[in-house]
Amino acid sequence: MDRIRYYFPDLTQQQDQQLEQLGALYREWNQKINVVSRKDIDHLYLHHILHSMAIAKVITFKDDSKVLDLGTGGGLPGIPLAILFPAVDFVLIDGIKKKIKVVNEIVNSLGLTNVEALQQRSEERKGRAFDFIVTRAVAKIEKLRLSSIHLFKEEQRHGLPNGIIALKGGNVKEEIKALPKSAYLEVYPIKELFEESFFEEKSIVYLQY
Repeated sequence: MDRIRYYFPDLTQQQDQQLEQLGALYREWNQKINVVSRKDIDHLYLHHILHSMAIAKVITFKDDSKVLDLGTGGGLPGIPLAILFPAVDFVLIDGIKKKIKVVNEIVNSLGLTNVEALQQRSEERKGRAFDFIVTRAVAKIEKLRLSSIHLFKEEQRHGLPNGIIALKGGNVKEEIKALPKSAYLEVYPIKELFEESFFEEKSIVYLQY
């Protein structure tokens, strides 16, 4: 939590308490259902929670906007972002029922009223409901684009146009090559946001819808 407070010094007391509680909840649930790698649980705040919150260094979601966390797993990056943006509606989806059960239990324990978690695939959703889609190491960018292009609102409310914001590891150049030449994207190296060596090869990739 110390590093989170360092990078996010303006947390409200409630946000600080929720993020503190989040660590304990993940440890408790991870003993029952493996949603975070067991060897990684000791690095939960750095490798998972702070990593998820990096998105908030690239964009500030406006109140009443709607964000889809695609392939949320155990609720990352959606739950930390929902704590940071309590006036934004988040929908967290994943195809694995037991993971969504954990997400719902954690959301209820934290008292988050701006999160809906569903066992669902992006292809099953209908309607242009979202300003942004966030995701963490779920699929390659081109596959994400094709599976979610039908979900974005036409209305633009942010300086950054509606699109996908994906947390990625390693070299993303090959993934980017597979996109259509007309695609507009931006890559933000997380090492420019956070100084820890873990983020050396991590990026945020934004792809305009």
